[in-house]
Amino acid sequence: MRYMVFTSKHHDGFSMFDSKLTDYKITNSPFKRDVVKELADACHKAGLRLGYYYSPVDWHHPDYRTATHQKYIDYMHGQLREICTNYGKIDIIWFDGLGGTAKDWDSPKLFPMLRQLQPHIILNDRAGLPADHDTPEQRIGSFQKDRPWETCMTICQQWAWKPNDQMKSLKECVQTLVRVVGGDGNLLFNVGPMPDGRIEPRQVERLREMGQWLKQYGQTIYGTRGGPFKTTARLASTYSGNTVYVHILEWSGDTITLPALPKKVIDSSLLTGGTVSVRQTPDAIVIAVPAESRQEIDTIVKLTLDGPAADIEPVAMPSASLAAGKKAAASNVFQNSPAYQAAKALDDDPSTRWATDSGVKQAWLEVDLGKSATLNKVAISEAFDRVRKFELQYKDGRAWKTFFSGDRIGEDYAKTFEPVTAQVVRLNILEATDGPTIWEFQLMPGE
Repeated sequence: MRYMVFTSKHHDGFSMFDSKLTDYKITNSPFKRDVVKELADACHKAGLRLGYYYSPVDWHHPDYRTATHQKYIDYMHGQLREICTNYGKIDIIWFDGLGGTAKDWDSPKLFPMLRQLQPHIILNDRAGLPADHDTPEQRIGSFQKDRPWETCMTICQQWAWKPNDQMKSLKECVQTLVRVVGGDGNLLFNVGPMPDGRIEPRQVERLREMGQWLKQYGQTIYGTRGGPFKTTARLASTYSGNTVYVHILEWSGDTITLPALPKKVIDSSLLTGGTVSVRQTPDAIVIAVPAESRQEIDTIVKLTLDGPAADIEPVAMPSASLAAGKKAAASNVFQNSPAYQAAKALDDDPSTRWATDSGVKQAWLEVDLGKSATLNKVAISEAFDRVRKFELQYKDGRAWKTFFSGDRIGEDYAKTFEPVTAQVVRLNILEATDGPTIWEFQLMPGE
């Protein structure tokens, strides 16, 4: 871990610090202590960079969103002045304005004040201004090197703690980190404290497991940039200097074929242990790792080039999905908007999605592969975890035949099935809690 962001005030308006501008604060609670100060002191002592989440939304303040809203703006600016004045060096202010505009918070006046108080501060894009970085939420951002970005994601299903919340596996956690960094982003990984202030023990254990992985392979994450190969569901890459780290997250076949690079590979090794064969041709780089040397979470191949990887223009991996870019149709599209049309789930872009209207509980997404093909694997990335029951079907004349059934999908779903040969296939969602929305729907060829 390299930095931390702590919630100083959420939408409910309760201040987790000793603000002189309100009585609605933690130091007036039975706890009495200023936890923001204690955390700042501990982080400064340990050399850990520190940021504070601050919600401009305030459901408690009497002037918020009223005719006297300017009084609330003055209050909000005053609280942020306190945070940036009373707690030493602050590295980040992380806003969460629920879609509010710059005018709502008078951000053109606020931002210069924050930068004057903390000259090196980093500000996010959620106070109505672009600021310093983008913040994709509960999803992995798309590959982006021209502007910093940070995925914010929960270790369980929701931001606040709840008993028995479904927690991500170690594989999901590590692969999320790898995909984010491979896309040239940062990961802000949320854990919500329990009512007594502790982090739930099983979440602590998961974070420790991630830490153990990083102790072994942190050189492939920290201080690196994403690329030169753009991230896919199966693979990510990072680099530092002349070294490229290829993170193989999923195997399909005996080799991984990468696009050609304009630099020579002069050495290779398998950081995760075992043997690796790397063959470079003018058209490709072919990596072979024997089955016994492949890792369940991440098989990491180290490539040494004859020059800086930063000189290489990022190159897209060929899609493994037979559905990529093919003709798509759907039963419903959110507000009939082209931005959410069916094709968005087939474009190999994790930042676009097919979405349906609010209240839709059943829907289908159809793809015409153009010709008959044999399939044996599906990969689906769903936003918001709404699907509860679905089936995969292929068209046989005028009839639809079901060849696979499932329940919840989530953001990283992948399953194999008995090979089926078809041209027109659909994801038929039978039950959802609200309008289903799919980032990517991929169909893989049978082996």
